[in-house]
Amino acid sequence: MTDALDQVFAALADTTRRRILTMLLEDDMAVTDVSEPFEMSLAAISKHLGILTRAGLISQEKRGRVKWCKLEPDAMRSAIVWIESFGQLEALNFDAFEKFLEGELEPDP
Repeated sequence: MTDALDQVFAALADTTRRRILTMLLEDDMAVTDVSEPFEMSLAAISKHLGILTRAGLISQEKRGRVKWCKLEPDAMRSAIVWIESFGQLEALNFDAFEKFLEGELEPDP
């Protein structure tokens, strides 16, 4: 479990990957649509998607010629359980977490 937990936290440590997860809260997206708001190459986005996939936070599926990304929210459970194990923190409020992720999409001033 430690390796899986490390992968989840490592994936969440990057702003671009958190923004991608926030985008996928709405619905599945094609890789090209995921890359659209970012000023980086499709290859760079693909690397981020690979990290998210290896961490189990998203899945990718080829439908015809298009590769689609889907959020896998259960993958965060191990991180949530680990955080909650400290007992000093409240149970995670998914609505508040979603608002936090949406705030990550706001451009920096």
